[in-house]
Amino acid sequence: MSEPAVETTVLDRYECRACGYVYEPEKGDDTHDIPSGTSFAELPINWRCPVCAAKTTAFANIGPAGTASGFKENLGYGLGVNNLTPTQKNILIFGALALGFLFFISLYGLQ
Repeated sequence: MSEPAVETTVLDRYECRACGYVYEPEKGDDTHDIPSGTSFAELPINWRCPVCAAKTTAFANIGPAGTASGFKENLGYGLGVNNLTPTQKNILIFGALALGFLFFISLYGLQ
């Protein structure tokens, strides 16, 4: 017999619009004893933001972790940078800054 397929769902993260705290279901909330794997919809009614105590209505869905940021209809525009995840964008930006700094410092070697 074949085993039933196990479906893994990626849970969306929610960001507090008041303070910027991000609730990540994969981590849960240690301050309120919320176990990991608890989706935002399954949080208790009296759950508040651990940083600023805002209600759940003050949170906005920002999608799953590791996805490209921005509106889905805008991801096709630009030079392909819109499809990068936030981590990839950070590597691109800070890598370019480090490379520019190295080029600038290398000018001191010209004599």
